[in-house]
Parts: sequence; C-alpha cells; structure tokens
Amino acid sequence: QVQLVESGGGLVQPGGSLRLSCAASGSIFSSIAMGWYRQAPGKQRELVATITHGGITNYADSVKGRFTISRDNAKIAVYLQMNSLKPEDTAVYYCNAYLIRAIELSPETYWGQGTQVTVSS
Repeated sequence: QVQLVESGGGLVQPGGSLRLSCAASGSIFSSIAMGWYRQAPGKQRELVATITHGGITNYADSVKGRFTISRDNAKIAVYLQMNSLKPEDTAVYYCNAYLIRAIELSPETYWGQGTQVTVSS
C-alpha cells in the first residue's frame, strides 16, 4: 500500500510563512506528479500547485508569487513553501500523488490525510 504523510500545518498570522511537507511510503515504482490541494469550509477542494517528476510546476492564480512547490524525487516527497499568507488561505491542505506502484500497473492517484492551515491574527 502507498501512504502519503503530511506535516507542517498550523496557525500563522497574516503575512507569515509556513512550509508543508509530504512524503510517500510503500511500494512505489515511479512518481509521475505530486501536488497540493486545499479545501476551505463550505467550499470544494481546489488545486494549489503541482509538480511533475521532471520539475514542471503549475500554480493556482491565487497563490502565484507567494507559494513555491518543490520535490525530492529520491525521497518521493513534495514540499510547499507558503509566504505572505492571507486569511483566505485558511483550509485543510491535502497532498496528492500520481504514482505507479509497479511497472506492470497503471498509474493511480493517492491522497494524504490533510493538514490544517489557519491564517489569523
């Protein structure tokens, strides 16, 4: 089985910074892409940022210039550096991974359990 374990959430004041981490464990042949999504109360889950195995990144317009996604392919880990945080960034942040568990299998999508980020004074 594949597990994604997130860490780094918490409470921060507006304008502050947080760094989220997510590491995949289990039997993994290759990670195609990894990313972060978030879900605020009463809203649908939305994409925050993604990064491919080769390092191509994609960001939601709302976080461009403030958030930076990066990954460590050797550790099968993804990180999200969040700067200049705003109250509207408050949400549960979920790690996402598009992985191949074995060469003969098709890619599958996996989710972490979520980590709360609260931006408030």
